[in-house]
Amino acid sequence: MNTMIRLLSLVLSLAALGLLSNCTVVREGEVGVPRTLGKYADRPVDRGVKFFFPFTTKVVKVSTQTNNLEVELSIPSREGLNIQSEVSILYNVLPNEAPELLRDIGPDFERNIILPVFRSAVADVSSRFYAKDMHTGERATIEREIREQMMTLLDGKGIIIEAVLLKSIVMPPSLARAIEAKLEAEQQAQRMEFVLQEARQEAERKRIEAEGVRDAQNIIAEGLDPNILQFKSIEAFIELAKSPNTKIIISDGDMPMLLDTPETPGRNSSFRN
Repeated sequence: MNTMIRLLSLVLSLAALGLLSNCTVVREGEVGVPRTLGKYADRPVDRGVKFFFPFTTKVVKVSTQTNNLEVELSIPSREGLNIQSEVSILYNVLPNEAPELLRDIGPDFERNIILPVFRSAVADVSSRFYAKDMHTGERATIEREIREQMMTLLDGKGIIIEAVLLKSIVMPPSLARAIEAKLEAEQQAQRMEFVLQEARQEAERKRIEAEGVRDAQNIIAEGLDPNILQFKSIEAFIELAKSPNTKIIISDGDMPMLLDTPETPGRNSSFRN
């Protein structure tokens, strides 16, 4: 009797251990898709502890978070050059589409569909751009067009391409030198244009200044009448004659000339004609 009880306890313990060992935990940011006898369920299971019968069922987990697929490849350019690049493909899987994705493509969907679609899209898009465009503002345009083409090809697959990022571009040495030389020439031309602009502005300033001086001289010349000049000159000599110093004023009848002499007591100014 005791032997039967011990045997029954052992069987129950093994059954409980087997039940506990055939469970899985679906974490946040992923879904589980049960596969029973090789057939995927139509609906995924949410996060939490999930029990299953190990002899017939397996739970396949699929990440629904943003995944980063990094690729190194040679990108063709419009002029026929091959540009080495590292690319990041940011994607996520729609939770409700995970069963269909596993059913149609399989768990290795990165290698089976995302990479082939990416290589096709990048070859088609990059061949429309020059190599130098990958170092300019056209780089964002290339990334956006690759993403849009991938989304078109992956439509209905349950995969969303969030972004395609060209992280590094390695030009052929000869092309890199040519681009650097061109950029340097463009910068030199911009500096020269700045110098010429400054010279033009300075010349314009001097021209305006010369015109102002000329206009002022014309205005003064137009207002200087000979009679007024003679009158003003006489007024000035009269004021000077009032000082205590001895002065000799010589005049030819038109414009007097003043000679200042050392002061002599008791002597006044004299005027000679």
